[in-house]
Amino acid sequence: MMKMSERFQDYAISYLVIVGLICAVSSCSSRSNEQSPADNTRSTAEYIAQADQDYAQRDDLVRVRQGIILLEEALTTEPGNYDAAWRISKFDYYLGTHTDINAERDKAFSDGVDAGKIAVKLQDGKPDGHFWLGANYGGRAQSSLLAGLASVDDIRNEMETVLRLDEGYQSGSAYMVLGLVNLQAPKLIGGDPQKAVDEMEKGLRFGKTNALLHLHLAEAYLRVGRTADARRQLNEILSMTPDQGYLPEYKEAVSKAQKLLPKTG
Repeated sequence: MMKMSERFQDYAISYLVIVGLICAVSSCSSRSNEQSPADNTRSTAEYIAQADQDYAQRDDLVRVRQGIILLEEALTTEPGNYDAAWRISKFDYYLGTHTDINAERDKAFSDGVDAGKIAVKLQDGKPDGHFWLGANYGGRAQSSLLAGLASVDDIRNEMETVLRLDEGYQSGSAYMVLGLVNLQAPKLIGGDPQKAVDEMEKGLRFGKTNALLHLHLAEAYLRVGRTADARRQLNEILSMTPDQGYLPEYKEAVSKAQKLLPKTG
């Protein structure tokens, strides 16, 4: 039979082993907790990078909505982050122009305007905030007659600012937007199809692969009776090699071009 002292010695050794294991585990747990903030908290740049990945899949509006949430997190983390602010405006514009839910559309344009204003306030000398602010003014104008009448000058002011800062921004899209204002606005407040043609033709210098610019220029040509020129623009869309970064927009342009072609004779 084991002596009491020997049994005590065995218990003591076992106790020390157990205590050692507990201490080791506690130590590891403590280090893990110390590292967790760095592991679990994304940086602003990481939020933006993930949002950009979502936007690349914008055919699925769920990804656009997810991207907006990420960008809002980035702006909350760093309220002065210009890149997050103008991207929110950009994502909201896309959501507003593609959702079938009226309330979501209206909110998207309104939020896009707010984010664009923040971006412009942060970096007035860069084109991104001005462009997407103007685009959301335009989206809101298309969804509401009263908003449209009030927004015409705002849209023009933002796009003219873009042209002063970077004439070729978004492949000449500021010229396209100015052209659309002239094409769609009532004559009473400055709408003029011929001016629309003039503006969009200027954009062609920068927008060889801008399918939407070609599409809207074709629409303007049709309005002024230049059917042959309209047909050339539509065929340009159908034959171009699309910019891989703008495939969703290219697909939209192709679909609309195919519907317009019969009107060109």
